[in-house]
Amino acid sequence: MLVAVSLVGVMGAVGPAAAGSASSVAPATVKVNMTDYAFALSKKRVAKGTVVFRVVNSGDVVHDFRITGKKTPIYATGQSGVLRVAFSRPGNYTFICTVPGHVAAGMKGVLKVTS
Repeated sequence: MLVAVSLVGVMGAVGPAAAGSASSVAPATVKVNMTDYAFALSKKRVAKGTVVFRVVNSGDVVHDFRITGKKTPIYATGQSGVLRVAFSRPGNYTFICTVPGHVAAGMKGVLKVTS
């Protein structure tokens, strides 16, 4: 009986505290499809915290994805990768392709981060 009471006490202390902590919140995932010359994001609005961008180049030329100073490598057609970015404040964050001429061709957008 004493063991059962101890386990309930431990579970009660760990369960709710962990559920409410920031570290237990799964990062948001945003799929980024790069084509010639546009981005298509699966979400245009996310809550602040860590966001995992799953980036794929479906276009016919090389592209990359840059947001808040972090960027992917340049991907050839069919290549993909992951970029993790932590957003500590709400706001509008511009994303671009840094390949010369691609922003002018339309490879830019805005991700809204909410509180």
